[in-house]
Amino acid sequence: MKSILITTIILLCSMTITAQEKAQSNRHFWHSITTEASPEAIWSVWTDVPHWKDWDSGLQDASLAGDFAQGAKGKIISLEGRSSKFKLVAVEQGKSYTMKTKLPLGALYVKRSMETTGTTTRFTHEVWFKGLTAGLFARAFGADFRAMLPGVVRNVDQIASAL
Repeated sequence: MKSILITTIILLCSMTITAQEKAQSNRHFWHSITTEASPEAIWSVWTDVPHWKDWDSGLQDASLAGDFAQGAKGKIISLEGRSSKFKLVAVEQGKSYTMKTKLPLGALYVKRSMETTGTTTRFTHEVWFKGLTAGLFARAFGADFRAMLPGVVRNVDQIASAL
């Protein structure tokens, strides 16, 4: 009887978490903008890793070893001087990419994607924490990252629109 009760509680909790994560939170958040900048210009800004610091107000520096392709590895340095390694875990050339930064017992993911309709492009930056420590990292960094995101997206738009 106890095992049935425990299993039921675990299933109910996991369903609640899944429903909550569909709404934005400090654990999973995103920001989108529609622009007249070309998709090629946006992709050019996104994939120019050494210049991420020009539009990402949370970065001091960034680098990538090799070509911008799935499996490539890089390094970012936050404004506070924290150095983190990342890996491009998914790349759909000209459309989207997802990068993963390992955290103790978890990971931080950043996905940048776009879709074009007529003469406009809608692009999105999405950020989420996963793993056993996701809640801890979301509490420590999520609110700051989330507050920065609209400005970061606007910066990409301004740079891409000028190209």
